[in-house]
Amino acid sequence: MILSVSRRTDIPAFYSEWFFNRLREGFVLVRNPMNYRQVSHIELNPSVIDGIVFWTKNPAPMMDRLNLLEEYNYYFLVTITPYGPEIEKNIPSKERAVETLQKLAAQIGPARIIWRYDPIIFNAEMNLEYHAEKFEFLASRLKGYTRRCQISFVDFYKKAINNLRLLKAEKPDNNIVLQTGKVLADIAGKYEIKLEACAEKADLILQGISPAKCIDDRLIAEISGKNIRVVKDRNQRHRCGCIASIDIGAYNSCRHGCLYCYASFSEKSVANNTSRHNPNSPMLIGDVEAGDKVTKRKMVSYFKDLEPELFPMTKSL
Repeated sequence: MILSVSRRTDIPAFYSEWFFNRLREGFVLVRNPMNYRQVSHIELNPSVIDGIVFWTKNPAPMMDRLNLLEEYNYYFLVTITPYGPEIEKNIPSKERAVETLQKLAAQIGPARIIWRYDPIIFNAEMNLEYHAEKFEFLASRLKGYTRRCQISFVDFYKKAINNLRLLKAEKPDNNIVLQTGKVLADIAGKYEIKLEACAEKADLILQGISPAKCIDDRLIAEISGKNIRVVKDRNQRHRCGCIASIDIGAYNSCRHGCLYCYASFSEKSVANNTSRHNPNSPMLIGDVEAGDKVTKRKMVSYFKDLEPELFPMTKSL
């Protein structure tokens, strides 16, 4: 199985102590976001966890304990955007974010870090020229520290639409998407970074941009040196290329406060949930309650036995 840590919240930034406690205990409990009383018991044994994908804007709190992940195959998706605190309220400065990614690459290698320039927001000030300038600055600093960058144009999710209106954000038409993709792909290529697009409607192949897989079986095969066979994640958007995974996060628990966030209803809901976090609990937010139905998830490895290695590499890519 593949562990997603996490689309729903930034576990590396805010809950790394809890995560390492769960690895030590060997299991985690995850409440179903669509059915509150349904709880999954997920085993964290390296024999059944084929890979771990970390999603974060700040991996720094985890970086002094990466030795605890030696038995696991893992990589990081690190988001660094050009926006200031008026849009991303509680994240590190861009200078610090870049330095942290560079230090992470020095520890685990650039192949296990994917930079996300996501989402791309347009308004009167944040136009194509703005994004070209900011993207080039970041790409120039990240050359040699990552090999891939994933982009995505902002989606007007119901949870974020009021905030996006405050920013006077505009939905880019297909021509702007294609033009932006071409400009960013050319810049990325100059700095030896491959550009990929995450779940985009526009066909960006002719702009030199491949469809992205955030949860990527190819990268897990490369890291592990093993063949892997896993189906596409049917629970994601139609255009999402991700393979199936188990997400161990919880909505309404990320304290970054980004105005475009789809995973949090409000600052109040985040504050209420984070007050219930216990790093020693098997569950990220709260604990098992009376009336909960806890079901042990069937865990199987996706690695194929008795097959030659696809990529005879070590983990220090």
